[in-house]
Amino acid sequence: MLTEQIQVKIDRELKKYPADQRQSAVMAALRFVQDEKGWIATDDMADIAIYLGMAQMAVFEVATFYHMYNLKPMGRNTITVCTNLSCTLGGAGEVVDYLQDKLGIGFNEVTADGKYGLREGECMGACKDAPLFTLNNKKICARMTPAKIDQILAELDQL
Repeated sequence: MLTEQIQVKIDRELKKYPADQRQSAVMAALRFVQDEKGWIATDDMADIAIYLGMAQMAVFEVATFYHMYNLKPMGRNTITVCTNLSCTLGGAGEVVDYLQDKLGIGFNEVTADGKYGLREGECMGACKDAPLFTLNNKKICARMTPAKIDQILAELDQL
């Protein structure tokens, strides 16, 4: 069951679209669930489908198509590294290696303390700032170096 807070947010989003186009709010609805819970379960997708009056499979297709949705718990801080061609040519492989060594996890894994999850992502539209990653799908961290990564992780450890 979607919480009242999520339903209010979805209802506000629905005002942007014609009444017969409720499915247009599916991406926002998925984001609202993830923001509240940290990830999106199959039951959440079913609840969104019911609320928006669309097929559950259609919600699942959206949730699995885009890399920004976590379909399992991914830790308090999810780092999604862009590994598309521009970022790879700009050093994404070194960033991935450094993060995996530093955190002791691979892609789609979470650190034992639950602080960090590591994901691979598609193009984030900031190729000139490669290599880069997003933090919790909210903040782009660009032109990454080991020193910058250490600084970001130290700041997150303080939270």
